[in-house]
Amino acid sequence: MSWAVLLAVLVASLLLLLALPVPRRVLAFSAHVAKYLGLWLADRIGLRRAILLTRGVPYEPLSRPQVLRLFFEDMGPTFIKLGQIIASSSGMFPDPYVKEFQKVLDRVRPFTFAEVRDILDEELGAERAQQLLQIEETPLASASIAQVHGAELRDGTKVVVKVQRPGIAERTRADMKILRFLARALARLRRGAELANPVGVVEDFSKTLAEELDFTKEAANLDRFNEIMRELGHKNIRAPVPHHELTTARVLVMERFSGLRVDRYDDIRARGIDGELTLVSGLRAWFQCVVFYGFFHGDVHAGNLMILDDEDIGFLDFGIVGRFGEKERWQVTDYMIAFSTGNYRKLAEVIVEMSGAPPALDVEKFAADLGETYRPLLTLSFGEVNYAELLPGIQRVATRHRMKMPKEFILITKQLLYFDRYAKALAPKLNVFTDPRLVLGMMSDIQKARSEYTAKHAGR
Repeated sequence: MSWAVLLAVLVASLLLLLALPVPRRVLAFSAHVAKYLGLWLADRIGLRRAILLTRGVPYEPLSRPQVLRLFFEDMGPTFIKLGQIIASSSGMFPDPYVKEFQKVLDRVRPFTFAEVRDILDEELGAERAQQLLQIEETPLASASIAQVHGAELRDGTKVVVKVQRPGIAERTRADMKILRFLARALARLRRGAELANPVGVVEDFSKTLAEELDFTKEAANLDRFNEIMRELGHKNIRAPVPHHELTTARVLVMERFSGLRVDRYDDIRARGIDGELTLVSGLRAWFQCVVFYGFFHGDVHAGNLMILDDEDIGFLDFGIVGRFGEKERWQVTDYMIAFSTGNYRKLAEVIVEMSGAPPALDVEKFAADLGETYRPLLTLSFGEVNYAELLPGIQRVATRHRMKMPKEFILITKQLLYFDRYAKALAPKLNVFTDPRLVLGMMSDIQKARSEYTAKHAGR
């Protein structure tokens, strides 16, 4: 009898444990690791090839990026989101991984329209949800965090409805605990890993993800961006206007934009749109956000930047924004001035100020090595610079000198990478660091911002 009781207690404990999010995700993680490790080994010893050939299926060897991508897809939204960051960060991760993870940018499985309706009723209440008179059943987009549906309000206003994936908040919290454990283990076990700062990367990812999971914050970011554009006088640059009465942490209803993604280069040319002028305007407005407000769009990939039907510039998806305090704003402007004027000694000093200096740092040598890496930015056109090689080159310089590159630097540089891609097609002769419209404008903005800061703090 005692054995039966003990067995019952063990079974009940196991079931209770598996009902909790973290143990359940640890079990899933372990099972998927075993699955893909076995698949990788089977491929290496030729077993997978033999099985496929006996079935008449063409054989292609599995690459490490492919195995990791399949593992991420099986693990679900949190890992897919991480994969999408890899896919959109050319130069920050090895090129084979960037190319492989681009497959997860548009292959996220949608959830059902019945689930969309249930979430709308739960979040808005049936009466308010009915204000969305017509909702398109087929999603416009399905991403790792949410999916977007076209809709129409009772007064005929066209909107889009962004609905969070069912259960994602709970799953994400559990997944982040796993990623934190892995990051700490990597930092301890792998020599030199502390320079890549895996723990810091995971913490930043966790913070960003938490903000993205609260759509009321994104709605506030949309309002803030539009307010800034009005204050700066950019009448042709805007973000969708949110409908706050229909927005909650899990549902965001906002204005529907109509136009062209910025990477639809042939369509842009066919319409006779001046792509270079558009790029200069968008980049100048983005930089002014940094200098004057310490607030800016932190994910300007092509899906989030549009040329609208009236030729206005539309910034979308404000789930990820950068925020700098006054100290960081001046560091970033010093950084921009230093490398746009070729002052690599000052550039080295700014990076040291941002991240701190390791023991026995040779600043002169660090500055010289930075100069070798950055110099192409000043001597080549923006379209000719190979940014895919630039960031690894900068990281190699940092590693050589035992430096940790500051996250502010990474965030700013990543956005320049996006603008670079558009410049290569829309304005291949443009150099963002020598073009007078941008350089003189940038200098003027910095001078004005510093004057305002001095006047504000005078007499304190």
